[in-house]
Amino acid sequence: MKKTGKRFFGGGLGQLTIPLIAIALLVIFNLFRDPSFFSIDLSHNSDGNIVLAGNLISIINGASELAILAMGMTLVTAACGGQDISVGAAAAIAGSVFVKVLKTAGHINGGTVLLAFVCACIVAMLFGTFNGVLVAVFKIQPMIATLILYTCGRSIAYWINGGATPTVSSPIISAIGSFIPGIPIPTPVLIVVLMAILFKLLFHFTSLELFTQSVGINGSAARLNGINATFIKLLSFIILGVCVCVAGSIGVSRLGLINHETLLLDIEMDTILAVAIGGNSLGGGRFKISGSIIGAYVIQMLTITLYAMKVSSTDVKAYKAIVIVLLVVIGSPVVKEKFSKLVGPNMYRHKKAVVKGGEE
Repeated sequence: MKKTGKRFFGGGLGQLTIPLIAIALLVIFNLFRDPSFFSIDLSHNSDGNIVLAGNLISIINGASELAILAMGMTLVTAACGGQDISVGAAAAIAGSVFVKVLKTAGHINGGTVLLAFVCACIVAMLFGTFNGVLVAVFKIQPMIATLILYTCGRSIAYWINGGATPTVSSPIISAIGSFIPGIPIPTPVLIVVLMAILFKLLFHFTSLELFTQSVGINGSAARLNGINATFIKLLSFIILGVCVCVAGSIGVSRLGLINHETLLLDIEMDTILAVAIGGNSLGGGRFKISGSIIGAYVIQMLTITLYAMKVSSTDVKAYKAIVIVLLVVIGSPVVKEKFSKLVGPNMYRHKKAVVKGGEE
């Protein structure tokens, strides 16, 4: 009987129950509040290109950096049973390197943008390796280990560009942060899709998903089965470093400049919440990347909804906290267990009745 309830909340669609319910509730609420909330219009941007506009576009576009970070954070959480709270600061470092290389190169073209991204990616992966070594090798709890970079990361970003906030003006940079001419969908949304596909291919052609879950569930048992738990944990932080670089580059491209103090500020907590809302255990083990992506859109939809209701920016965080606490509590193991006890017997009786009816 208990097995039936656990299956409902386990892998597959069951793990997505909470984020999908959250999305559905927000959709229903907004449709009752304002039937035109999800309307999509065609408009012209500042460059004269036809683009899609509307609250729905703002939601999927605005959550792009958060969704990308949530993908990487999911791996770290699953493998290490803890979270990296330095992703915002690390993104500021990656963004600063990205801009530094572009300004040093002088002329911005496709080649220099690619070079800047590669350099920023290498730096972000190095800082990810630093965090990973503290966690995987020195056995420091992830939140404590990453507190170091969380504290000093933005100061490092400040130092990279000498305390300045240089701008980068280029059609290529504008296209990365907004729209590619001729394509009405925001470029950051396309980048999220690309990252999701890359993760899907990574899990399909390698055993990383299985190894990560094994290490997160029981590291000692994983070692006995020949899995290098230290390497898996380290790799999860390196992959998160790539996600950090992509998110930081998008953030810089949106603004056309680097501001180390405000770039993806406070995104760490939203990233962790996206993972939690996505049905992933913050203690490690089984995970679902798609759940974290949906969790990111839940948070962004909630934010846009509050702004549409004329809630002041200073009060938005308080309202978000209330709603998110409710969602996390609903998805907690205690509530799941209670629900399993209620649903399990009823589902078992229903199945038994169906079987008997078929026999008759």
